Amino acid sequence: MSKESVLVCGSGIAGLAATLGLTRAGLDVSLIGPQVVPAPVSSETYCPRVYAISAASQSFLDRLGVWTMMDSRRLTPVETMEVYGDGGGALHLHAWQAAQTTLAWIVEASEMERALQQAVQVFGISWHPEKFQRMESRTIFTDTGRSLKADLLVGADGAKSPVRTAAGIHHESRPYGDIGLVVHLTAELPHQHIALQWFTGDSVLALLPLPDTSQGHQVSMVWSMPQDDARELMAMPELQRNIVLETRLAAATGGRLGVLKVRSTLSGFPLFLEHSGMVAPGVALVSDAAHRVHPLAGQGLNLGLADVDGLIQAVRDKEAFRSIGDLRVLSRYRRARAEPIMAMRIATHGLHGLFASQAAPVVWGRNAGMRFVDRLPFMKRMLIGGASGK
Repeated sequence: MSKESVLVCGSGIAGLAATLGLTRAGLDVSLIGPQVVPAPVSSETYCPRVYAISAASQSFLDRLGVWTMMDSRRLTPVETMEVYGDGGGALHLHAWQAAQTTLAWIVEASEMERALQQAVQVFGISWHPEKFQRMESRTIFTDTGRSLKADLLVGADGAKSPVRTAAGIHHESRPYGDIGLVVHLTAELPHQHIALQWFTGDSVLALLPLPDTSQGHQVSMVWSMPQDDARELMAMPELQRNIVLETRLAAATGGRLGVLKVRSTLSGFPLFLEHSGMVAPGVALVSDAAHRVHPLAGQGLNLGLADVDGLIQAVRDKEAFRSIGDLRVLSRYRRARAEPIMAMRIATHGLHGLFASQAAPVVWGRNAGMRFVDRLPFMKRMLIGGASGK
């Protein structure tokens, strides 16, 4: 009896993880998407895109066999998180409060891509470096005219997913009107494996720990702010922009890590709240193709990897007489993912709205709430468990 076939569209982290995981589940998997080889790593240069990998995601990557393939010198554990409000509120979360050694790991996108690509090559998985164009029943056509048949098409092709459009899967998108600015910084003081976050009313600033360089201690900045402010900053000449950014960082952080100096190129990305129907007969979406949430909790990729894990589980648990593309099987995947996705969507969207309000009672209430939670160990354990994906 021949194996059922899967075609994964999208060669980013989620697509590579889906390709590898479904192959390890015993399916005949092929991948279509650009084959971009990550640039050679340097101890002084770090990928601009970094992710906070939760305990659940780390466990999943370990089961795929790729966690140990990554360079441990480029993985930074987060042992503590400090969150500051805009009116004296503060919340301190420590891994030991939930009997854990780490809250998360900060990992470069390029390091995950490198390890996943190596694993895909080790398994000898067919990789077609082409673009998805259209589909007719179980046949998928690429931009080169190639036709491929599959029992299941997995759309891991990003927020503008052509697979989602071709399959006619319902999708809603709402722009926040904010842009997330990303840059690496050299800090005067050591980060001590602490992730820092400030809610400033109209923006959210996060500093994530990275390995030290010869220039000093290093952190990665993710600052989501109104798009007009972000565009004004990005339009400045580089020297002026760096001075303005460093001045604003000093004011926002209160010198928590001492003087902060820009050490990489600033980039920005618009922020959206998105969700979709996730499945259609013979088609399943994962990660950004399926949903996007505000990055203030750093959970976007974790949700995407949990999608992949959930899809693998649904396929493994199906009845022998059903195809992996059967809508009943895929609907189970969608139902299993509905609650955690909705919970994260409500949490991140709610926090964004809560801290965007400048009404005096709201400002007082949210900061008082942070101080209250900071005194409750059981609430901290719940927050840590949610962030860990446990």
